[in-house]
Amino acid sequence: MRSRPLLVFDGDCGFCTTAVSVLEKRLARFPDAEPWQWLDLDALRLSNHDVTRYVWLVVGEQRFRGHAAFAALLRMQPGRWMRFLGRMLVTPPFAWAAALGYALVARFRHRLPGGTAACAMPRGHARGSS
Repeated sequence: MRSRPLLVFDGDCGFCTTAVSVLEKRLARFPDAEPWQWLDLDALRLSNHDVTRYVWLVVGEQRFRGHAAFAALLRMQPGRWMRFLGRMLVTPPFAWAAALGYALVARFRHRLPGGTAACAMPRGHARGSS
């Protein structure tokens, strides 16, 4: 088990890499961040299917994916408003909007700033899944 939280993202995606870099600079507390392509996924109890569809935050034995990973990242922050926002993002009905927002960003990340054709989601990605 890792002693520090780990953010697992798609290192082949320019948008994802840029987003991680921006968050790392802006958030007071940031976990280790590694592209899934560099990691032993079995050791993290993640599959190729998992990491090609979602960003993951691994904190001890807990696994957070998609919008819940972002919410957990906000809950790690020292500021009470960031922690509050992190709790709101996983509380219905806000969680539903956050899940939809994450699904839209994930689906169209190849069209967002920094995105390339390599950022496109794998075929068969379920719409709106979180």
